[in-house]
Amino acid sequence: MDESQTNQNPKSGYKQSIPPYMKAISGSFGGVMEACCLQPIDVIKTRLQLDTKGNYKGIIHCGATVSRTEGVRALWKGMTPFATHLTFKYALRMGSNAVLQSAFKDSTTGSLSNQGRVLAGFGAGVLEALLIVTPFEVVKIRLQPQKGLSPELFKYKGPIHCARTIIHEEGIFGLWAGAAPTVMRNGTNQAAMFTAKNAFDVILWKKHEGDQKVLQPWQSMISGFLAGTAGPICTGPFDVVKTRLMAQSRDGGELKYKGMIHAIQTIYAEEGLQALWKGLLPRLMRIPPGQAIMWAVADQIIGLYERRYIYSAAL
Repeated sequence: MDESQTNQNPKSGYKQSIPPYMKAISGSFGGVMEACCLQPIDVIKTRLQLDTKGNYKGIIHCGATVSRTEGVRALWKGMTPFATHLTFKYALRMGSNAVLQSAFKDSTTGSLSNQGRVLAGFGAGVLEALLIVTPFEVVKIRLQPQKGLSPELFKYKGPIHCARTIIHEEGIFGLWAGAAPTVMRNGTNQAAMFTAKNAFDVILWKKHEGDQKVLQPWQSMISGFLAGTAGPICTGPFDVVKTRLMAQSRDGGELKYKGMIHAIQTIYAEEGLQALWKGLLPRLMRIPPGQAIMWAVADQIIGLYERRYIYSAAL
């Protein structure tokens, strides 16, 4: 069934949309909740991707080793930039996707084609990658590999000090190291995620945007979880390359990886094809549950807005 048949204003017959700012707010609240729950998995994923010597035997061994040698709090290293970047990222992602979807909608019916949904998702992913994800993840990834129990011995003393050090040593564009694979990863991820989330809502729950039906949190979690599974598998190499490019600094002179293509070639030559999917399992442990948590929160906020401000006003 076409979405435009189910979510029209009863007075005008034209499909009403949730305002982009409301989508942005719902995404930011979802991002805070996701960050609090899933930061340890992100730390483990980063450690595994940067482990070129085989120090960690797997997810459990990595987590246990970090906890034993650095303390349990080390699993929440980089929490401040991670939570901040998730909050702003989801706000920008949800808000820009809503704006782009509005631009791609049919001007007379307000319906959105699947192609328009894919393009809107890709555009939202590109924007978040360039404006928020890349600089925040550069700082996060530089902080996470620092090992030891004495913070005073760390090169980077915290997120602000880390950003200042990178700018001083590498220039302002050092905060955008790995931008190319990040753009490819996030654009592809969001194109797939928004399209899949809408499809699963319709297929599983007969839910169409703007139809005044609010999913239960567990329903949103199932749709969000399923929508979040395809991206990590398809974009694994981009994520590994992004992490390697962001983690390297000029301490030892020349940079090992010259760019995205060179990094892919070097990793393949030195470590084999499977190395391009390093950290896939922790990504699958983090991203689908993260999407489940985020959508459970966001759908409730959006549903509340629909009932109170759109349909109550239309009656």
